[in-house]
Amino acid sequence: MRTLLWSAAALAAGGLTLAPAPTPSPGAATVTKAGTSFLTATAITAGQPVRVGASTGDYLYWSFPAEAGQTHEIAATVTFPKARGGPSTWTVEVFDGLRRRQACTAGAQTPTVDKAATSVTLGCTLRRVRPWAEPWSGDPLPGTYYVRLSVVDLPEPDLGQPVDVDLLVAADGEGGASGDDGELAAPLVPNDRAGTVLTAEPTAPPAEEEASSLTGWLPALGSRWIWTTVGGILAAVGGVVGFALTRRPRRR
Repeated sequence: MRTLLWSAAALAAGGLTLAPAPTPSPGAATVTKAGTSFLTATAITAGQPVRVGASTGDYLYWSFPAEAGQTHEIAATVTFPKARGGPSTWTVEVFDGLRRRQACTAGAQTPTVDKAATSVTLGCTLRRVRPWAEPWSGDPLPGTYYVRLSVVDLPEPDLGQPVDVDLLVAADGEGGASGDDGELAAPLVPNDRAGTVLTAEPTAPPAEEEASSLTGWLPALGSRWIWTTVGGILAAVGGVVGFALTRRPRRR
């Protein structure tokens, strides 16, 4: 398998240097297939190379496990065996076990190449996997991660043309090594368990009969009707008393 050409630029003391590209693990078997959805994603491991043939316009899915303390790099190269009719834009996306899209800190995640190019190189470096985080934070947590490779913009005549895809996921760091205060109870994995099929229509529980009494029509103590009534009575009494005190006596 040819070497993947993805690398990230870094600033060094003597100028601009390129970080080494991820390399396959020695003796790792090459994966030759890809899934077409999250449910059919092909399982791979870090350091295991992938090489598949596909058609332009296909959505390709792979899944890999991630442990706390690891930082993962995804490198992909798409080769065009045939001439194309115009420029195209490709993208590589990564999702966690809850299928939340994870941000890339480095790499050409959505590059565009002209029609004369024979290949396009994509890359994505994920954030370090944390052992624990708040549910709303969206931070990467241990569990199953998904990689999706697809084309997002191209001329319509180029749809369906054959392409060759090389992909590699590299992991950096020891699993479980982290200074975070906390630990995830269980890795994030998708819930793919099917539900039960009901063979009969469920019956609703009988409704409770309302207790009837002579005082059932009265408003509850403390309701606004009680206070409105009391306020009206006090206002009427106050008006009568005020009128009696201020009226003039009749002369005979």
